[in-house]
Amino acid sequence: MGRKVILTGDRPTGPLHIGHYFGSVKQRVKMQYEYDTYIIIADIQALTDNFQNPAKVRRNVRKLAIDYLSSGIDPKQSHIFIQSMIPEIAELTVLYSNMVTVARLYRNPTTKAEVSHKKNLFGDSGESITYGFLGYPVSQAADLTAFDCEVCPVGEDQVPHLEQAREIVRKFNHIYGDTLKEPKAVLSSHARIKGLDGNEKMGKSLGNAIFLSDDTETVTKKVMAALTDTSKIRKDDPADPDKCMVYYYHKLLENKNIETVCEECKQGKRGCVACKRELIAVMEEFLKPFREKRKYYEENPEIVDEILKAGTLAARRKAKEVMKRVRKSVQIDYFGGKSI
Repeated sequence: MGRKVILTGDRPTGPLHIGHYFGSVKQRVKMQYEYDTYIIIADIQALTDNFQNPAKVRRNVRKLAIDYLSSGIDPKQSHIFIQSMIPEIAELTVLYSNMVTVARLYRNPTTKAEVSHKKNLFGDSGESITYGFLGYPVSQAADLTAFDCEVCPVGEDQVPHLEQAREIVRKFNHIYGDTLKEPKAVLSSHARIKGLDGNEKMGKSLGNAIFLSDDTETVTKKVMAALTDTSKIRKDDPADPDKCMVYYYHKLLENKNIETVCEECKQGKRGCVACKRELIAVMEEFLKPFREKRKYYEENPEIVDEILKAGTLAARRKAKEVMKRVRKSVQIDYFGGKSI
């Protein structure tokens, strides 16, 4: 019996931040030694809302791969691959699109929230919503099933997409016979990581994130601007650590001095500047191994390209096997199922 397959990944729309690391990447690093792991760089899905700026997506592909490698993803254990290089994913997307109604796509809670955001952003009644954007969950279903994925590590916001993929699998298997494997969600052990500004979400575009690629100067600037308890006016005023993002990150990074940080904050024995400077030191220690690995891969881009090529070839082999099975079930395996 082979190991179960997991598929996970990200869109190449910008650098990964520590929210990504604690929310999903850290778990992937651990799971890669237990599962047959496919990590997708979802460039086609990135184009759903970046179709007018393909250069942005392209230049972020290698950067995202370096983020993975510097975070501990081992190319000997995981297949890092580029979505657009796997035509079977596109083929499955087309087949699945016949099985999902527009009404069902609009009922997807995550899609519904994103559609509402777009309407507010563009001030229209939905005219800005593209077919590709609305069909994002169908594309994700193709990603998962193209590799016989059985386990999918996801954040809470992606659970509706995964459930929709499971619905597609069940419907497909009901119509065409037992062909596809139904993926199951594994939620991250960490809740969504908050931003430096106290926002419930750390985001690439929200200006509240510390990226895994940030240098010392950038980390220092960002931490010094982090939100603290606004009731603390003077240095010696007592404060509530639970209202302070600096304390939040001390806990997240497992500062060994955390009890002292908490008590001194409550008793007014610790100023915010000193607390932030301590966090900077903790953050720098945390990022040190990432930077060391990143430096190696940035200085050797040809190695990154070879890793991507090898991962994509492995992914293509797997997807071809699955697609052969699907074509036979749907009775579109003409000429003996051989390509012409």
